[in-house]
Amino acid sequence: MKLLAFFLFALCPLLSASAQPNIILMMGDDHGWEETGYHGHPHVKTPTLDEMAAQGLRLENFYAAHPSCSPTRASFLTGRHPIRMGTFAPGWSLRPEEITVAHVLSKAGYQCAHFGKWHVGTVKAGSPTNPGAMGFHEWLSHDNFFELNPSLSRNGGPPQVFKGESSEILVRDAMQFIDRAKKDGKAFFSIIWFGSPHEPYSGLPQDLALYDDLPAKYSKSKVRLTSNETGAPVTRSQGEVLRERYAEITAMDRAIGQLRKHLAATGLREDTLLFYCGDNGTSADGSLVRPHRGVKGEVYDGGILVPGLIEWPARIKTPRTTTVRATTSDLLPTLAALTGQPLPQRPIDGTDLTPLLDGKMTGRPVPLYFWDYDTSRFNGIQMENYIDPKQQEGTTPLAKLSGGKATRDFRNLRHPGDITEADFRGPRAIIDGHFKLVIRDGKKAVNSKTELFDLQTDPAEKTSLTEQQPDRVKQLQTKMRAWQESVLKSLTGGDYTK
Repeated sequence: MKLLAFFLFALCPLLSASAQPNIILMMGDDHGWEETGYHGHPHVKTPTLDEMAAQGLRLENFYAAHPSCSPTRASFLTGRHPIRMGTFAPGWSLRPEEITVAHVLSKAGYQCAHFGKWHVGTVKAGSPTNPGAMGFHEWLSHDNFFELNPSLSRNGGPPQVFKGESSEILVRDAMQFIDRAKKDGKAFFSIIWFGSPHEPYSGLPQDLALYDDLPAKYSKSKVRLTSNETGAPVTRSQGEVLRERYAEITAMDRAIGQLRKHLAATGLREDTLLFYCGDNGTSADGSLVRPHRGVKGEVYDGGILVPGLIEWPARIKTPRTTTVRATTSDLLPTLAALTGQPLPQRPIDGTDLTPLLDGKMTGRPVPLYFWDYDTSRFNGIQMENYIDPKQQEGTTPLAKLSGGKATRDFRNLRHPGDITEADFRGPRAIIDGHFKLVIRDGKKAVNSKTELFDLQTDPAEKTSLTEQQPDRVKQLQTKMRAWQESVLKSLTGGDYTK
């Protein structure tokens, strides 16, 4: 009996975390690593994220899978690199055959909902890539990004204007979904993708007032972004822009706080996995401090390193900070493992992080790969649409005009089939251990650049070690090439054949 009691006592920490924890995955839009209070930003106020960092698992080396939004979102949903499904850049959709984390968790009995920015296809009814087609039972979503008073589509219906601060609107709807799931006795899975702090910026008076000193401090610097009034590009003082941007971040932070309080009040916080990250590094118009090299759109760490936080009191009982490198592609395999579901039978780029939750992972077992595919490879080639263009026409308006339109259309193209050397081009990087290789192609081979960095001693990527360590460079190049070949096989449709 004593032995049995001891065995049960040892198992208690594992049994206290349910086999079906509730799961909420949140993501900010263009929210870079440095733009949090807990990372020492000189101005931005994020008390909720700071509290999550102090009480949960703080992922110091968390990466977006791509330096821009649509591709990262595709990786977040599928556990795969976005080039595998032709999501090359913002405005490129994923493909209908993709299997998402919502598909996986639906099979485990979860009630699944999406709130906010979608941007991997249209959200309207009938779209083969809307949240419903991608496994979500309900959604309140936008094709792209949004500001105050957003136009959102509920379950594919015509867009409706929701008055108020957008992050609070999303969280309020998510809380209602959570309450319904609890009432029905269902475990819930919710994705909340905020529209903040993507430009053009706007904020509530109470949030703007927190940063009233910035216009005078940074009046000399000018940045180019979208005008909320005209939807066209405009040049403005960086201080004014930062005031509005940080107001959006603070409002988003407050909305996350409201969600955490609701989980606590309803008795759900203990066994709910709550996650937050950004979708890429800080955009150039909003970048003020740069502890890392680069900005959004670049494969240097400034373009891909983002905040990463996990709270799950039932399993993560003591606060921890980890330097293990992780990425948005890890979400699907991790959640599949947590809920006992098999992985989709196709190449998965992410890895299971469940040992990290328990403090048993000291290093990443596989490399991280980044690749911004050079779509100029398709210039002059007649390409077949992967999805009917009518189904790719967006409906939810936004402030930023594109070609005179306030809505966004998407595209996805069938690869011509023959892989050429041009298919391997585009800025790319591999991180293996603490070494990172960055490759940038020039128009001529002599203008191409290969850089090797030791991120352990040089996190700002200032000093290339290419000449000092040619063998390591060659080894990483070989790994990168082999991975690219796998990705291109997926891109040409190899994963969907039975």
